[in-house]
Amino acid sequence: MAPFDPKMQECIENCLACYRVCLSTAMTHCLEAGGEHTKPPHFRLMMACAEICRDAAHFMLLGTPHHKHLCGECAEICAEWADDCERIGDMGDCVDACRRCAESCRQMAA
Repeated sequence: MAPFDPKMQECIENCLACYRVCLSTAMTHCLEAGGEHTKPPHFRLMMACAEICRDAAHFMLLGTPHHKHLCGECAEICAEWADDCERIGDMGDCVDACRRCAESCRQMAA
């Protein structure tokens, strides 16, 4: 198997890290904190972010050119999610992971 382009490898790693952080934060921090953290729009966006990150990484690992479409959507959702996390507060790990993922995915979508 041919090695991945370094930028793609970085994007895969950023997507998987974002998936891990979002899912972990949802299942621990948000469910335990309650309130704003578990309101349906916030929680749905968090789950959408985790899933699109996993899907984008999966498509890049498959080597399909369709990864560009998913990466574009992933960048948009990650940016929206990071903004929502900043609004609520106390979610710095999610904000950081999502911003890194969004930037990597923007590059892959271009």
